[in-house]
Amino acid sequence: MARAMISVLLTLAAASPAFAASDMIEGKKIAKRWCAACHVISPEQQTQASADVPSFCDIAQRKSGEQLKIFLIDPHPKMPDMSLTRQEIADIVAYIESLKP
Repeated sequence: MARAMISVLLTLAAASPAFAASDMIEGKKIAKRWCAACHVISPEQQTQASADVPSFCDIAQRKSGEQLKIFLIDPHPKMPDMSLTRQEIADIVAYIESLKP
């Protein structure tokens, strides 16, 4: 039920200006701050802290922008509580989508 509500809210929010203008450069900065300790966030990054987590390039190939937004609103328990704003989520998603081949 909660996931369904999040999906509905995200769909409505996606049309709002908060998600409309995303900045992939800012998204990469946020990813370096929050994600690089566990994920390989860029092709030039050499190492990751956790062997069992996907790289951002892998995530870009497997997930849509909408799936990423939903996930970042309600991430799995192993991830830190980042409490990202809608703008930060849009920026991270824009950065991840820029990694698609």
